[in-house]
Amino acid sequence: MLVIAVVALPVVYLAYRAATAGAPAVRMLLHPSTATTLGNTLLLTGCTVAISIAIGVPLAWLTECTDLRGRRAWSIILALPLVIPSYVGAYLYAAALGPRGLLHSLMERAFDIQRLPSIYGLPGALLVLTAVGYPYVFLTTKAALASLDSSLIEAARDLGRRPFGAFIAVALPQLRPAILAGGLLVALYAVRDFGAVSIMRYDTFTRVIYTQYRSAMDRGGAAALALLLIVVAMLILIAERRARGAPRAVAATVRTPRRMSLIPLGRSAWPAFAACAAVALVALAVPGAVLVVWIMRGLSAGISLGSGLDVAAATGRSVLAGGLAALATVVAALPIAWLCARDRGRLGRVAEAVGHIGYALPGVAVALAFAFFGARWAGALYQSLWILIVAYVVLFLPLAADPTRAAVLRVDKRLEAAARGLGRGPLAAFRSITLPLVAPGIGAGAALVFLNAVKELPATLILGPYGYSTLATMVWSRVSEAYFAQAAIPALLLILISSLPTAALTMRRS
Repeated sequence: MLVIAVVALPVVYLAYRAATAGAPAVRMLLHPSTATTLGNTLLLTGCTVAISIAIGVPLAWLTECTDLRGRRAWSIILALPLVIPSYVGAYLYAAALGPRGLLHSLMERAFDIQRLPSIYGLPGALLVLTAVGYPYVFLTTKAALASLDSSLIEAARDLGRRPFGAFIAVALPQLRPAILAGGLLVALYAVRDFGAVSIMRYDTFTRVIYTQYRSAMDRGGAAALALLLIVVAMLILIAERRARGAPRAVAATVRTPRRMSLIPLGRSAWPAFAACAAVALVALAVPGAVLVVWIMRGLSAGISLGSGLDVAAATGRSVLAGGLAALATVVAALPIAWLCARDRGRLGRVAEAVGHIGYALPGVAVALAFAFFGARWAGALYQSLWILIVAYVVLFLPLAADPTRAAVLRVDKRLEAAARGLGRGPLAAFRSITLPLVAPGIGAGAALVFLNAVKELPATLILGPYGYSTLATMVWSRVSEAYFAQAAIPALLLILISSLPTAALTMRRS
């Protein structure tokens, strides 16, 4: 209940702002542009989710279940785009693929092409959000595959199913909760994203809300739009729950741990390798190449790339804040995930709905809500690292709760009952039986929270201690001032830091 109350604070703040605004807030909701913004938001969200699932699920299967060449390296590489902040990714794609970008410069010299089609608008926003969003589906599906009983797939293959056919017929139905959990995270990420849609000049709710806060200084109208954004998020959550169907625990067997028998790809080995390489090229190599170009241009022009001590200090702050956020969010998410998976009464439904509210809201709205309450009642905690961590928990709670919930659904209650029947207490049964079975989901959730916390911008800028600079805020300040060369080093460090939890998840199995 404490977690639900903390998550509900931003909603209380928004409701207070909208109620005190009165008629202006109502006019904002009824304005024709609001319907257009709603259509843009839903279109971008739907396309992003569909493409992310189409990319993430096959990649998870290739890297977890087959003898793909370098599959462990691919597991890390294909998850790395998740760490790229959307506003940085949008800058990089615009610089690479824009009408006067790097690709145009190469094609103009080679083929005398005067202008490329514009990337701005829906195509650019969809490209950026898919590139940084598909790893959600990839990681949650991969975590579910890691705990899947391999004997089921092997039995289907013994009965004459081809490898991919066995995956579709046997594994995919059991993976549906994990796939839908990843798709839900992608949907909520697309709904709340500000950086990509702003740089790509595509009006969604977050861009319009920011304009109301920044330009018109209309806090009431912005709060009303943010409340409408919550309604959209709740509708997405309801649609995901109906697609998921009635939750059921899939029997998990107790057996000696062993490696899953890898499926030989045969003639499909090189096409599979090429597919992974193509995704990595678009989602990681293109932004990385632009960063390298920025560094080389800065060095050739004699531009200082910044103080190494400042970058090292920002790196330490990012790791500390991300680690604390991951730990706190996992602890807060475990009871929420348990309620969602095991209690299908009113309390479970409320916990599931409220837990996703913070992630659907723009970071600036959550940060302003905690600043509002912190300045009045938090006392010494206001503008401290601890209130920033609490904001991270609210923002990223579903990232830990959804993979954990999918893992809990796979635990057969009879295993816990058997442990209790043998004399184990509730805590001992949970520690010895349930926790090892849900560990892959918890680990995936912790990694997702860490990756998002280190790149979170609005909450860090507003709630962080005075002068608190992280890699994300350093990149933002330098890119916003067009210091691209100086922004490249901290941006590359963000990618390097992201490889640590991803590698730990990949090499966890014994």
